[in-house]
Amino acid sequence: MSIDETTAARVAKLARIRVEPDALPALAGEFNTILGFIEQLNEVDIEGVEPMTSVTPQLLKRRADAVNDGDQQAKVLSNAPDAREGFFAVPKVVE
Repeated sequence: MSIDETTAARVAKLARIRVEPDALPALAGEFNTILGFIEQLNEVDIEGVEPMTSVTPQLLKRRADAVNDGDQQAKVLSNAPDAREGFFAVPKVVE
């Protein structure tokens, strides 16, 4: 797959990045370099390799999935700039 200047301009527009017309050839070249690297990665044999989220094995702490009401309404609302009748009060945004 090859990225031309027109496609690079479209990607820049979709990403809301202003790219000057004279910089488009370089941007297209960078995209092509990235795609070339991805194509190299597709050639790697990953049969039998487990998916992982980190390069170091980690066990996350688990907690019981118990439902409770928290019973901390006063503490939570103490941080609110405006609280009324036990709720956060926010300005009206829809007329």
